[in-house]
Amino acid sequence: MFVKNCWYVAAWTDEVGAEDLFSRTILNTPVLFWRDSEHIVRAMIDRCCHRLAPLSLGKKVNDCIQCNYHGLIFDKNGQCISAPAQTRLPKMSVQTFPVVEKNQWIWIWMGDENLADPNLIPDIFWYDHPDWAYKPNGHMHYPVNYLLIADNLLDFSHLPFLHPTTLGGSPDYASVLPKVTRNDDGLRLEKMVNNTEAPGYSKQHAGYDENTKVDRWMYYDFLIPSILLMDAGMYPTGTGSYEEKPANAISFKSAQALTPETEHSTHYFFGQARDFALDDHAVSDAIYNGIIQAFNEDKEMILGQQRNIMLNPSHPMKALSVDSALSQFRWLIDKKIKAEQVETTQQIYTENIV
Repeated sequence: MFVKNCWYVAAWTDEVGAEDLFSRTILNTPVLFWRDSEHIVRAMIDRCCHRLAPLSLGKKVNDCIQCNYHGLIFDKNGQCISAPAQTRLPKMSVQTFPVVEKNQWIWIWMGDENLADPNLIPDIFWYDHPDWAYKPNGHMHYPVNYLLIADNLLDFSHLPFLHPTTLGGSPDYASVLPKVTRNDDGLRLEKMVNNTEAPGYSKQHAGYDENTKVDRWMYYDFLIPSILLMDAGMYPTGTGSYEEKPANAISFKSAQALTPETEHSTHYFFGQARDFALDDHAVSDAIYNGIIQAFNEDKEMILGQQRNIMLNPSHPMKALSVDSALSQFRWLIDKKIKAEQVETTQQIYTENIV
């Protein structure tokens, strides 16, 4: 089960080219993306209503999509406007979805389209801002349930152990628990660790002396359905504060999005922006490669978890204090899903009465 009345990241903007028919499965639903003559992204179910053929195997005809099996043509609103084998136009349509391009990502709403408010999409301004630089198009595919990845992102006490040469730092980083604040849309986590070892992947770019200890901050929001928006960085110990950072502080802003493909597979979108060496593509590549290395370390561990869970689904997990955030987030997700189920049931009941 998934939350449906929310915005999911479907793709990076340049994944859908001017002439492309781009297909991606989201929440167990095959979705076709394409651009119309005004370069606006459109989305409809990638399944012809006639014989269930993938529309992505068809072609664009003006601003419409033609199925390549029997030639039916659907306009951008999903209505069938042509059926070559029929003397009378059939009353057929395919489902369409609201989509929005914002901050280099294509967002899709899989639920009630009447609730699809673009203002609910978070502002990831650093993907478009000249004071920040990053390497775009970060994407990984995980053959696991998205909540296992969310667990990982909500517990950074694992960093020193699973990522000792990249995101980690010294083991004392794990002993400082974040402040967790819950709201209706997700969680806010705030963590400040003073006088600690700098993580490997950022230390090489900071220009500090080899043995310099740092004060390290990591503040982030984790929003439903699974959107991480992070502000992180460091500066030499005792030279400033989070509110008044010294000139030699280095900062990162990260956006990461988990979009379920199915109950057992996930699309993972990410980008790591920085406020230094803005024109140095070698730095962009080095940071990106360090992130990929760390995420592959995560992936290996999470795949191992998934295998063990599938072997014995009823085996319980034991909780630690570091699990507070991930436990609260799962509770929020369950609450949203149940609320949507109640709303759907009430709507069906009302329609039947009328």
